[in-house]
Amino acid sequence: MDRRDFLEVTALGAAAALLPARPRAAKLSPEQVEARARELVAAMTLEEKTTLMAGRLDPKNRPRPGHMFPNPTPGCPRLGIPGFQFMDGPAGVRYEKVATCFPAGIGRGASFDTALEERVGEAIGYEGRALGANLFGGVVVNLLRHPRWGRSQETFGEDPHHLGAMGAAVIRGVQKHMMATAKHYAGNSIENTRGFVDVRMSERTLREIYTPHFKACVDAGVAAIMSAYNKLNGEYCSHNQHLLREILKDDWKFQGLVMSDFGAVHGTVPAIKAGLDLEMPQVKYYGPKLRAAVEDGRVPVAAIDEACLRLVRTMLRFGVFEPANLDRSAVAGPAHAALSRESAEKSFVLLKNERAALPLDPTGVRKLALIGPFASRLNLAGTGSSRMVPPYLVTPEDGIRELAPKVELVSDEGDKPWLAAQAAAGADAALVFVGLTEKDESEGLDRKHLSLSVHHEELILTVAAANPRTIVVLSTGGALATENWIDRVPAALVAWYPGMEGGNALARTLFGLVNPSGKLPMVWPKSEAQLPSFNNFSLMVNYDSWHGYRYCDKKGFEPRFHFGHGLSYTRFAYANMRVKADTTGIRAMVDLTNIGGRPGDEIVFLFIGAPGKVVERAVKELKGFARVTLNPGETRTISFMVRREDLAYWDEAGHCWAFEPGEYRIYIGGSSRNTDLLNQKLNL
Repeated sequence: MDRRDFLEVTALGAAAALLPARPRAAKLSPEQVEARARELVAAMTLEEKTTLMAGRLDPKNRPRPGHMFPNPTPGCPRLGIPGFQFMDGPAGVRYEKVATCFPAGIGRGASFDTALEERVGEAIGYEGRALGANLFGGVVVNLLRHPRWGRSQETFGEDPHHLGAMGAAVIRGVQKHMMATAKHYAGNSIENTRGFVDVRMSERTLREIYTPHFKACVDAGVAAIMSAYNKLNGEYCSHNQHLLREILKDDWKFQGLVMSDFGAVHGTVPAIKAGLDLEMPQVKYYGPKLRAAVEDGRVPVAAIDEACLRLVRTMLRFGVFEPANLDRSAVAGPAHAALSRESAEKSFVLLKNERAALPLDPTGVRKLALIGPFASRLNLAGTGSSRMVPPYLVTPEDGIRELAPKVELVSDEGDKPWLAAQAAAGADAALVFVGLTEKDESEGLDRKHLSLSVHHEELILTVAAANPRTIVVLSTGGALATENWIDRVPAALVAWYPGMEGGNALARTLFGLVNPSGKLPMVWPKSEAQLPSFNNFSLMVNYDSWHGYRYCDKKGFEPRFHFGHGLSYTRFAYANMRVKADTTGIRAMVDLTNIGGRPGDEIVFLFIGAPGKVVERAVKELKGFARVTLNPGETRTISFMVRREDLAYWDEAGHCWAFEPGEYRIYIGGSSRNTDLLNQKLNL
């Protein structure tokens, strides 16, 4: 398909409009699902039950590395119970050269657009089900505690409220067609030692910081929760009864299934007693070993029946017993390609824009220098679970040539900065495309430092010295330290890893057809001194409640770019903030006006600071956000409602949530930076 076909599809709403209808059998009621699941489990033999509870992947016959095909479970053929067909992929289902590659999760998190994320989820779910999968494993809601975490590109950001809202949105979308898995539960934020590190934290930190986003996924009806590789407070997460049974199944009333990360089970009896229902991707500790444990009395039959009931109930609930009946021609078709482009466009964060460096004027720019390794190569960066091989991809150079065919382009890979500077010197503007790759950050590999490589920094500085209109475009899965070069260039744009339509999205943004509107879902510090420690070599680490903007507020640090930072080609003004309270919670409102000359989207944040006299609390915590589109001169009132229970803290003595009465401070504005926020006090 010609790329121009994709450009001509209107992204907004296209996915919903063009997806073929899916004939469905009459949906079973919850009561019918429960009755049928119990009937089937009662008819199973012990061997069939324990076989049902583990994957059947044969490593010797794996078609290719990297799980580029569904990972199966056996089901129970005698009773017509199908198996799970698990497919990974935070950026899309990972069918090589077939499925749509969407932007990385961290970029979609920067959009702060839950409605868009639900549409992305629906497209992913459609493609996965049409191609033969039925269980999607790409909903990563792990908290980004430190930007050197190698898997930061897969998650949405550093804040629990934001993670929960975005995770719930993609789950709602995916589960219109297939089951979704939220992962990795819990405390997973290190790659180098992920298989054995013991993450220690207080119960309050666990409840307030590292699990609320998983609770939001459960409340959204997620089908499955995946346990993490690491230990939590001395016990592997796949064996952790407090995590899996006491919190997830008892406190949260989760009715779905709990599966292990791949190879994350270390024993038969501890796992089943803790509440692990499914061992993946193949039998090691379940199957025959689990059957033997039941037969010799170490495991009660009731524990097996509970796990199988959860597995069968979930399949019935999501119609896995039915054929998919989906049109495969929609997979990576024009609607999904346009949706990928829209998602990328709304993810880009304009870090800096001085001297009207952006947008470029296609009628006024005659010559552009495209410098750096990612100008003529689209950087998708993913490895492991994130690795995607899309059916096609659009590089930045492709997108610019398509959009501005009359502009002369001079390209240089940047291998020799002095030659790149010569190419840039005579251009109306120099675009420098640099960043990280899979060699810097990936599943199983944490970043060694926060900065770009020495070579990439030298390239920026050399080109900037040759061309005063140097614009840096960054490929990254997380925060970067930019102090060595940011003051030497007039503009910088964060492109993250933008998916297969990234080049078109970048061209449209650089030339002003799209107004950048993404905002940073994490702090970008001046240096690692403004971050908590990152210990990815020890057998044990201790986590507290302080990271990201919470840590900066507590320490009084001014990072280079705050949580929520992001510029636009227009400007917005906040006024007339008002707050009121009743017995249910807090309502906060503000008037937002577009005072610039272009239509644009603003992301409005609501933070709340609690009294903090009973226990120490953060200066402020994110409690709401809204994405708003305004025309020039337009004003709209933005309203937030925060429930009283969402202001509670975890009382470790009482082992319950508790509300502290007193003076609360409510903040509304465009980022976590104090000067960007209006604020008022309120007694509750």
